Amino acid sequence: MPETHPLISVVVPTYDRAPQLARCLEALAAQEYPRDRYEVIVADDGSPDPADGLVRQFAGKMNVVLVTQKHVGPAATRNLGASHAPGEFLAFTDDDCVPARDWLARMAARLARHPGCLVGGQTINALPENIYSSSSQALVDILYHYYNVNGSPTFLTTSNVAMPAAQFRATDGFDPAFRFAEDREFCDRWLHHGYGMVYAPEMRVHHYHNLTLARLWGQHFHYGRGARHFHKVRAERGWGNLRPEAGFYRTVFHYPFARVGGTRGLRMEALMLWIQMANAAGFFFQALKGTPPATHSCRP
Repeated sequence: MPETHPLISVVVPTYDRAPQLARCLEALAAQEYPRDRYEVIVADDGSPDPADGLVRQFAGKMNVVLVTQKHVGPAATRNLGASHAPGEFLAFTDDDCVPARDWLARMAARLARHPGCLVGGQTINALPENIYSSSSQALVDILYHYYNVNGSPTFLTTSNVAMPAAQFRATDGFDPAFRFAEDREFCDRWLHHGYGMVYAPEMRVHHYHNLTLARLWGQHFHYGRGARHFHKVRAERGWGNLRPEAGFYRTVFHYPFARVGGTRGLRMEALMLWIQMANAAGFFFQALKGTPPATHSCRP
């Protein structure tokens, strides 16, 4: 652990998920990190039922503040939280995530060892009995394995990341035009600024994302829309066109059965096809639509 404890501002975007937010805040209040060295900023994206009462319940347990805005989407909501952050470092997690007790301590250690880097941790599916949640998390695991395996990460999700606040602001933060896939666009822009990225699996959060078949489709349909917008913006910046990689798709359809096996593994293989169909449908829908995706909540 670091000899000193840098001041860390933790930004939690939320939209109309009070029970999940309460569980997240309980975990943040229980951090094994000096109470005066971190602050939690809950950024409410215009929830119909404001989170002020819930946030007040935690005021005696940790330094926590609430900031609010009209309903404009997760990228702008994260930026709102960051704009109120006094910390030397910014950390982001989601309202349906539960960080481990040593999350901030391990984060501080990694940030000290890798100055100037974006550090991303491991997100663990907290609902293993739910095959739809398991399949969605398996795809993230595949992305991490495929794109971060060589020790030079190119993609880290906003459910579990931290970085120097000054560099976050130097990149202009998240692009609010992205309602989906904003973390993918941010990582790409971060790298083009010449900043480094590090994967830190010891930084763990558990993700309570309760999906159904229909919600799994909707989630990845929207990711496909975001992917199309990302490809378009990247080409407009002159950063080249991204093309599908056969090796990645072979990994997608091999990974679940290799890791899980049996009937459940086969079912997850089928859901990987479902996910890819949803993603492709969203991608082509956005290509036909032509305009940036409409406002979307922090909840996929």
